[in-house]
Amino acid sequence: MPISDLDVQTQDTRAQPVMRLRDGQLQQAQDQIAQEVAVAFVFNGIAFAVMMASPSDLHDFAYGFAYSEGIIDHAAQIYDCEAKQEAQGYTLDITIASACFARLKDKKRQLAGRTGCGLCGVESLEQAIRQPAAIQSEIRFSAPAISSACTAMRTQQYLLDATGSSHAAAWCHADGTIAVIREDIGRHNALDKVIGACLRKGIDMPLGFVCVTSRASYEMVQKTANAGIPLLAAISGVTSLAIDIAQQAALCLLGFTRGQDFSVYCQPQRLHFTTT
Repeated sequence: MPISDLDVQTQDTRAQPVMRLRDGQLQQAQDQIAQEVAVAFVFNGIAFAVMMASPSDLHDFAYGFAYSEGIIDHAAQIYDCEAKQEAQGYTLDITIASACFARLKDKKRQLAGRTGCGLCGVESLEQAIRQPAAIQSEIRFSAPAISSACTAMRTQQYLLDATGSSHAAAWCHADGTIAVIREDIGRHNALDKVIGACLRKGIDMPLGFVCVTSRASYEMVQKTANAGIPLLAAISGVTSLAIDIAQQAALCLLGFTRGQDFSVYCQPQRLHFTTT
């Protein structure tokens, strides 16, 4: 369910005095500012990564991040997850299955504050450019359903309304109904939180599609495809590597999804259009 206005005010924002210039006159005012905090991921007592994120939906973040990074294959492999608030931010203490922990140690990577490119700290090109398995779903989506979902997503972006400083991602049913929406200061984080929420709720992700308010970069495509989701609709543009990876993963990639319009960059067979 979407977070409430009260949750946004008390958890994800803080009040900040500000001087505004309006019509040539300086005015004193108060803004709501998006909270940006450090979130440390600790698996079975081993520190793995620190991300800068919004402090809401941290359990969803833990599940989605662990899944997107290939640490777990399904939600049941996380035995426990505890979010601890500390002076410097939050620590997520996550207990995972022993086989997953062995996989984590084999990765031998240390991610440091991933924000924009999402690849800081990887040790090789092979680690950076991971090709997801091809999506097997045969489902097709209608243009009106996609447009409806992207339009409806904007009405549920409470953190954006309060601060103007957040991204959103949403998992939607094939008819365009939004089932899960999450916001975060980071576009990758918002998508991880949606994937994590779907895992925790037992949602069959290949039966729907994802909308995001950001551009569709390589990593946004990779996260979507790893979850078996057959379509990613971005409100902004796409990158060349995102197209290449989406095409190989059989993922339909849309950009500039605004109103009734969008651009289809690959896998158009996943769409169907009504003709008059």
